[in-house]
Amino acid sequence: MAYDMMGVLTARALPMLRGRLGGFLVKGSRGRLIAVGHLLSGNFLNALIMLVSVAMAARSLGPATYGVMVLVLSYNRVVERILRFESWQPLIRFAVEEESRGSPRRLQRLYCYGLMLDMGAAAVAAASAIGLAWLFGPLFGLKPVHLELVAIYSVATLFNIAGVPTAALRLSGQFKMLAYAQVAGNVLRILLAFLCMMMGAGVIGFMVAWTLSQALGSVLVFCVGFRALRQMGIPNPLHARLKGLARDFPGFFGFACSTNLSLTLRVITTEADSLFVGAVAGSSAAAVYYLAKRIAKVATQVGAQVQAVVYPDVARMWANGNIRNFRAATLQVQAALAAVGFAMLAGAWAFAPLLIRIGPGAAYSETYMLLLTQLVAVMLMLHAAPSRSAMLAMNQSWKVLAISGFGTALFVAVAAYAVPRYGAIGGNVAHVLLGVVTAVLLDISWLRRARVRPVAAGLDRAG
Repeated sequence: MAYDMMGVLTARALPMLRGRLGGFLVKGSRGRLIAVGHLLSGNFLNALIMLVSVAMAARSLGPATYGVMVLVLSYNRVVERILRFESWQPLIRFAVEEESRGSPRRLQRLYCYGLMLDMGAAAVAAASAIGLAWLFGPLFGLKPVHLELVAIYSVATLFNIAGVPTAALRLSGQFKMLAYAQVAGNVLRILLAFLCMMMGAGVIGFMVAWTLSQALGSVLVFCVGFRALRQMGIPNPLHARLKGLARDFPGFFGFACSTNLSLTLRVITTEADSLFVGAVAGSSAAAVYYLAKRIAKVATQVGAQVQAVVYPDVARMWANGNIRNFRAATLQVQAALAAVGFAMLAGAWAFAPLLIRIGPGAAYSETYMLLLTQLVAVMLMLHAAPSRSAMLAMNQSWKVLAISGFGTALFVAVAAYAVPRYGAIGGNVAHVLLGVVTAVLLDISWLRRARVRPVAAGLDRAG
């Protein structure tokens, strides 16, 4: 009797299990995971090169002077990311809709629209960084003597016009090219950092090295992105007619603004926090805090690049009403990222103390606990990255903005309380709470909407 019951249960359970796995491993899974692999390998290589150059700068300059460099880099990035449009997100969404029309000229004008936004924002950000540093720099630890450093790195901001090439590479599936395009810039950075360390070039020398390598990486991404456009049969956006762009693509600018506002909120937690730690606890504390975040950024970049793979796919699935595969693809990538996150946390726990002593030096030993705490936060943000892609594909950019706003407000409140009392690690604790709130709210939102039937999804897109 027991064997009969077991046979019945097995006969029912196996088809159900196969159905579940079939829903999880959707069509295109292998290609998607290969693309993720290219991005992971390229980003690990980039991160390794970048960490070596960071270690050279930190060891050569010492915590106090390196902390000044950290404040300048963080300040420039805050200004740039507040004023810069992440045009690749609206470009991908609108380009997916234009694919059905098959008009290369309309796609040329669409990419031209994104390019104009990118170029204008880069110029405004570079000029604003210098002007605002002159007016308000002392509020977060930048003295008038540091204005020269701000001006040097602002040159890199002028070259950061990555929206159009990034969208082109992602839509054309050239994830390997996207992953490895910036390696040359980072190789140049490590060579220049070595020269600065050997020559005792000081903080100005290291800032010039960072600027040149960043500009070279941006130029390479721009070139390979325009090459991808040619391969897709899209004419050069620089030759497109400018008149009537906003009229031809209604909603593009609004979508770009909403994603830019979301990015602005994210900047508070990714760059401005270093300025706050520097203002409250001093440049040495900012150096240790920044170093921990920089090491953890290896994992953070994984989330950003995996989102690059997922977003075009899920945008097409949602646009076609393929809700089952939409859910499965998002859950699949979340599971893969969970494995990556746990592996990175275990590796940091085992090897970080040795690597910190060998690299930046014993003066940065406090980085270890900050790093472990930050990696917990990064694991949560890795989980949230596919959810954010799913929400954007659903045209829920304003809801993503609302969740980001709530999480950022919580982050600011916790950091304002914890950093003055517990030092730099208070900022890492604030990151953990931000990760919990963001991951939970995004999951609830996209899973609830993904239960909608394809017909309802089509009505939602039409509305």
